[in-house]
Amino acid sequence: MAPEPAYTDEQLDAFGLAREQLAQHIAVIMDGNGRWAQQRGLPRVEGHRRGVQSVRSIVEECSRLGLQQLTLYCFSSENWKRPKLELSLLMKLLRHYLVEERRLICEQGLQFRVIGKIDELDPAIQREIELTEEAASTNDGMMLCLAVNYGARMEITEAVQQIARQVQRGELSADTITEQTVASHLMTSGMPDPDLLIRTAGEMRISNYLLWQISYSELWVTDTYWPDFREPNLHEALKDFAARDRRFGGLHNTSEGPSSASA
Repeated sequence: MAPEPAYTDEQLDAFGLAREQLAQHIAVIMDGNGRWAQQRGLPRVEGHRRGVQSVRSIVEECSRLGLQQLTLYCFSSENWKRPKLELSLLMKLLRHYLVEERRLICEQGLQFRVIGKIDELDPAIQREIELTEEAASTNDGMMLCLAVNYGARMEITEAVQQIARQVQRGELSADTITEQTVASHLMTSGMPDPDLLIRTAGEMRISNYLLWQISYSELWVTDTYWPDFREPNLHEALKDFAARDRRFGGLHNTSEGPSSASA
């Protein structure tokens, strides 16, 4: 299958979108797979299988929209608490996705990266991650980043440990540590911070996801379960994002008084 071309300005306008107002990096908490299945009297794994279809649809649509990066929360470091059977099926789905989608990732020219404690995963999955990253290494399209066995507190803790070792070795002075120093030691080093964080299934929490990186991201929560999340839902989130007044702690209207300042 040949990759579909990026949308023209006229096509974006038909969706109610404008190129200059698009979020360039979207992060997604893909929630509700299990509840979607349970509502239909199906095993939870069926929700995860259906969720893979949503992944494919949203990855392809974000690429067509010309976004810079899409980061998907696939498996958190806390998810190991789930039943063993569900964990086994989740890992099989992950490996299957890496194998089956590799060709499409390359055909669409996507860059590919995985963040998280990859060394704790099954060696077979580690190998598939490596093969997919290698296959996409010369691509220059949208960055598809998967967060697998990832937790933000763990990520920040490890960054602090790395910086502390550099100070201990005399390679870095504690007085020269900046926010950029910390950011450069995170797993997302070199990536832009997300402009928009989408969470499905209506839960109003961050779930230990990209805590450092989303400090000024816009949040958009939908009651739609991830297996039902498709292109129209994504367009709705992007239209809502475009209507936001992003001030990053400052003011756009300088005639406003000091009391109107907000984050």
